[in-house]
Amino acid sequence: MTRLTKYEKETIILTNEEDDFWNVFTYNKGLQRRFMSFAEQYPENCRFKSQNNEGGMTFEIDKGRLSVRLTAPYTADRKKAASNNAKSHGLNSQRNKIKVEDQTYYE
Repeated sequence: MTRLTKYEKETIILTNEEDDFWNVFTYNKGLQRRFMSFAEQYPENCRFKSQNNEGGMTFEIDKGRLSVRLTAPYTADRKKAASNNAKSHGLNSQRNKIKVEDQTYYE
């Protein structure tokens, strides 16, 4: 059997308007670890369903436990402020605060 390419290693999130859960199928090892840990901690909200021969795993998770977060792209001013802040405070500082045009951002 041939190995899957990175392109073929998909993550698929499925649901419909009637169900109260999401079906998540993924080859992503990081997501698999996170879902498995969540399923062990909260078995009433997340369940491991199956694993295929190529390493993909399927989980079922309650709709209220999974969200999709969309983030707007950084403006050029915000990128520059973040870069300057990282240079002066280091990349690992806690909750860096950046002020750009009367708005405060937290990195």
